[in-house]
Amino acid sequence: MSEVQGLMPLRKTEISVGETINWPIYSQDGCLLLNAGLKIKDQQQLEHLMEVGYCNANHLWDSIPSKLSASETLSKSSTEESAPPTDLNKESIVELDSVRWTVGEVFYLQTHDQSAARYTVRLIGFIKNKTLLVTAPVINGKAELIREGQAFIIRAFPGKKAYAFAATLVKYIYSPHAYLHLSYPKQVRSTTIRQGARAAVKIIASVSMKNSDITAAATLGDLSMGGASGILKKQIGNKGDVGVIKFKVHAAGNDEYLVLDTILRSVAETENGEEFRHGFEFVNLTPQSRLVLSAFVHQTLAEKD
Repeated sequence: MSEVQGLMPLRKTEISVGETINWPIYSQDGCLLLNAGLKIKDQQQLEHLMEVGYCNANHLWDSIPSKLSASETLSKSSTEESAPPTDLNKESIVELDSVRWTVGEVFYLQTHDQSAARYTVRLIGFIKNKTLLVTAPVINGKAELIREGQAFIIRAFPGKKAYAFAATLVKYIYSPHAYLHLSYPKQVRSTTIRQGARAAVKIIASVSMKNSDITAAATLGDLSMGGASGILKKQIGNKGDVGVIKFKVHAAGNDEYLVLDTILRSVAETENGEEFRHGFEFVNLTPQSRLVLSAFVHQTLAEKD
């Protein structure tokens, strides 16, 4: 399941014969089928890609859904899944049936009455117009006990879109395996997540430049899909220098270690004149690194919402 996390099946509206694809297309297990910048040659190739192709649309993400009240009534309806450039920052209301979540999709649950309580679960399935079925949240190896009727704000980032909706715990099933029945929302809030959206973080990273043997510790203060800003005690390089940055994140319930190629884009003294702020651009990201990074960035943004 981890191999397809963050990938979503292609839609007919996203590709056509003769069209230049702006993003890579993968198989379900993450193997590259068609690189970005290539055209779909004929109907046979199109039908094959529609049958087995998946895309990772992190590049198209625009913004996360704003804060949502658990008691909010969703009255407007829209089935549009893409927006023109002038509407990139606008939220829309979509029918749950139009959202193409897959089994294993990661959901982030935040309790409505205790904002500090957050859980990560995975979608098992649903009973249409009845309940959503998700795994029980696990804390320190044990299933967390949650009272029935507990209200949640739930967020998911399946690909191109970010979704948020309110739900309550209908039933907690303990045996033979713990899982939850959540109330079924007919409509959810949807926005596109911007690639450049920056998450405020405090992460210790190891930074090295390829034109020297120097390795230094940096404290990252913000992080996006495109890069990071970090404070170092000394200037480690000059603008345009190529390097590597390494750091650990906790995303979708797992600890992940990222090793990313970078280009140093800016260097400036901090206000106290004792340290240096460095701006790094991430380059040559692997599909796996991109998935992990996007999951962490958007999870962090959602938690601060």
